[in-house]
Amino acid sequence: MSNDHSHHGHDHGHGHHDHGHAISANADRRYLYIALGLLVTFMVAEVVVGILVNSLALIADAGHMLTDAGAIALALVAMRLASRPASGRFTFGLKRSEILSAQANGITLLLLSVWFVIEGVMRLIEPPQVNGLFVGVVALVGVVFNLGATWALSKANRESLNVEGSFQHILTDLYAFIATAIAGFAIWWTGWYRLDAVAALIVAGLMLKAGIGLVRESGRIFLEAAPAGLHPETLDKAIRNVPGVLGVEDLHVWEVTSGMACLSGDILVGTHADCHAIRRDVQTMLRDDFKIEHSTLQAEHVADDSASSTREGPGNSCVFAGGHK
Repeated sequence: MSNDHSHHGHDHGHGHHDHGHAISANADRRYLYIALGLLVTFMVAEVVVGILVNSLALIADAGHMLTDAGAIALALVAMRLASRPASGRFTFGLKRSEILSAQANGITLLLLSVWFVIEGVMRLIEPPQVNGLFVGVVALVGVVFNLGATWALSKANRESLNVEGSFQHILTDLYAFIATAIAGFAIWWTGWYRLDAVAALIVAGLMLKAGIGLVRESGRIFLEAAPAGLHPETLDKAIRNVPGVLGVEDLHVWEVTSGMACLSGDILVGTHADCHAIRRDVQTMLRDDFKIEHSTLQAEHVADDSASSTREGPGNSCVFAGGHK
């Protein structure tokens, strides 16, 4: 006699969770717009002054700010796209648009860092004259704008990879502005123009580090690797520790977008075990201990004294989906 317990359309009690956390619907867009306005305003001023005083360090700072502003703008667009309901072929909606924009931002950072390294080396060889006083003053003003943008982003929800990436970039910008200010006043005091190129190379190094981090993180999500800090072996052991679970097979865990982990797998239970109750216990554990709201589990009945994959026959399984209704 078949023990097919497949329940299609059954409400498993997980339908009331907020699933908009991947690109958080609660992120305060006002603060993102404030940070964006501050960055764009100062970036334009910095480019103009950098060209007028012939400072590569200031232009490099502006280039870094351009990627930060781009990340915030793309994050705002991604939030709007991610808020659209899933439909048609996009069964998860457009939530992964955030990762696309993060990867584009990372690649831009890498390309700009290479260009500034080349320009910086050339200026080390043949340094042009630079108005160090203007460079130092503008960099100090940049510190003020940077602190304002950092404060604004700290108020927003930073679960989004774009928002968190922008927040971290702005923090590195602070160090870049400090280096540029020191270089500018040192040039004004000593007349050693190569310090401008040195400051530009420091900024390029910061951009390179941030770009590699963004490309690596977004690439990890595109390749559907397990979420950072969430190893499949750890999940396997945790599921096996749930009473009634005899074994785990075909376990998969991946990330649709930032903060939205999904899991699927087969759990082995005893011949006469209540697969519904065991499944609920596993999903509760995954939600409470690992913040995994989206899980699809299939329970396979095996002999009570065996954790092998020897089934009693076809159709002896229970399939459940957790997370969405």
